[in-house]
Amino acid sequence: MNTSSITYKIIFTIIIAISTALILTSLFSLVYNIPKWYLKILDFPRLQQFLLGVLMLILFIIINRKWNTGSVALTVGLLASIFIHFSFISSYLIGDKVVPSISESEINKEKTVSILITNVLIKNNDFNKLLDVIKESNPDIVLAMEVNTEWVNELQSLKDEYPNVMEYPLDNAYGMALYSKLPLSQNKIQFLNHSKVPSFNTLITLPSGDSFKFHGVHPVAPFPSDKYPENIGDKNKENQKEVALEKIGEMVKKEKVPSIVAGDFNDVSWSNTSRLFSSSGNLKDVRIGRGLFNTFDAQSMIMRWPLDHFFVTEGIKVIDFKILPKIGSDHFPLLAKFQIN
Repeated sequence: MNTSSITYKIIFTIIIAISTALILTSLFSLVYNIPKWYLKILDFPRLQQFLLGVLMLILFIIINRKWNTGSVALTVGLLASIFIHFSFISSYLIGDKVVPSISESEINKEKTVSILITNVLIKNNDFNKLLDVIKESNPDIVLAMEVNTEWVNELQSLKDEYPNVMEYPLDNAYGMALYSKLPLSQNKIQFLNHSKVPSFNTLITLPSGDSFKFHGVHPVAPFPSDKYPENIGDKNKENQKEVALEKIGEMVKKEKVPSIVAGDFNDVSWSNTSRLFSSSGNLKDVRIGRGLFNTFDAQSMIMRWPLDHFFVTEGIKVIDFKILPKIGSDHFPLLAKFQIN
């Protein structure tokens, strides 16, 4: 057996192995009613799995020398894998905008609000990077997550321009702080699923005198952790059900004014949990029709997906929506500007 034949067999075997693994993980990613964290995380890299499926299909078609039942089965499996993942992300890439944009001529500055959300990463000490991004983007509201006491101390300089404040620093990576140029009222710090995982609930008044509800959320991650809080749901289902988002959805459903829910969901918006949350509160994902806007992992060039989100109710239109520069965290800051009618 010559060298080229050996090389061919090695490459062919690798392609088959990767393709088979991809087909299996794609099928397992459809299982959402079995609360296993290792199944849950298969929901995250949809774009990466889609691109890998396309690549494996092209390579297999090029390199395959003999079409038999096994070859056809692998090709069908790869096509199914590609379809599965594209069906989840297609509405973000080529779908219609479910939250409409607004033209410059329609903008009423008295009814606009810009909101910056950022997971600062508790061990990140590049405080000035965030302050510079805030100064450059000049939002009306800043929601910072994963803040501890040191982070809150470093952000005190914001209070000159952002006098309306809610702060709850923690050392468990779930602290939160809100800084606003606009008046806040009916402020509530809620603990929807954990005694040490806060969510913010406040009524914000626009210059026009109109108000909207803002919910700042940072639910716990779906995977086990010895250091940080874990998901607490149905104890008979290994605590993998996210309860906080469901409770937020129910609250929004009862509210009489427009609502914005924003934060690091520790989940992608196409997951079953996020879709149930949005439907229960009549909330719409700002990303749909605009792109994926992958905010995590800022420290990786390949493994990125959208974990930081804005969901809004009817009557809210988008003026701007974009990712901001790195701040030393594993999340990119995300900025949205809305008109609230």
